[in-house]
Order: sequence, then structure tokens, then C-alpha cells
Amino acid sequence: MLGSIIPSSSFLIRRLLEPVDWERARVIVEYGPGVGTITHEILGRLHPDATLVVIETNDDFVDFLNRSMTDPRLKVIAGSAENIEEELERLGLPAADYVVAGLPFSTMPADCRERILQQSQKALAAGGSMLIYQFSPKVSSDLRQIFSRVESTFEPINIPPAKVYFCHK
Repeated sequence: MLGSIIPSSSFLIRRLLEPVDWERARVIVEYGPGVGTITHEILGRLHPDATLVVIETNDDFVDFLNRSMTDPRLKVIAGSAENIEEELERLGLPAADYVVAGLPFSTMPADCRERILQQSQKALAAGGSMLIYQFSPKVSSDLRQIFSRVESTFEPINIPPAKVYFCHK
């Protein structure tokens, strides 16, 4: 269920969120927030009129996030990233400006990985981006098939070191 048992480093979070235009972004989605390490950082930078939707499959993490984070801009969803479009519609939100994900794509079944990536691409607004960090390069070929442009970088100051992908609609 978890990509790593060690929380993401501040270096990885900084690199992952580097492309975000905080003034423009009004809807950001995060998949698999866990205990909220990245969620907390996003909320700290998020525009006052923006919304952060986090989608988590683990009920314990959902409960923890609902108890520990009371920011009204945060919407915690118990569910799957495969249903991102339906969740945004249910919340009455427009397409996402950014989707942030650290899901362990390399260990999930190929059909599930492809569905999540395709639904994410469809849920992005024009000019939107999906920001992903991974500990394996396995997802790279899937990203390049689904997104029009994929840039990648590496963050060595994390345990384990991570590959970061910026995928543009």
C-alpha cells in the first residue's frame, strides 16, 4: 500500500512541487496522501480560494487526515484515484490544475496503473500537469504513452532516492 515507510524528504517535496503556479492553481488533487506530509506542504502554499482534494484508499489514513487537518480548503475522499473525474464532479469542482501522486505505480497491476494515469490525464485542465515521484523508473513508458510531454528529474536526498516526473496534458 505504501511507496515507502519513510516520509518524503523536504528536498523531494520541494522538487515535486517546483512546477506549481500557486497563484493560478485553483484545484489540486493528491493521490495517496498517507499521513499528509505532502498535503501539509501543499496547504501551506495553496491560494486562499483554491481547493486541495486528497484521495486515499486506507480508511485509517482518511480518519487521521480528517482529525488532524481542519483546513476548509481540504477535501478528503475515501476512494480510488481511478475515479478522479467522478469525485471532482461530485464536489462541484472544475478540472484539476495539478495532480500530485506518489502511488507505487511499479507494484500495481498494469491495468490499474493505466486506468489511473488515463483518468488523471482526462481530469486535468488544459495546461494542467501531473507531478509524480517514484522509486522505480518502471512507470516511465506508461507516462510517455499517455501524456503529451514528460520531463523527469532525480532527487537523491530522499530515502530511497526518487525519480520525479512532470507530465503535461
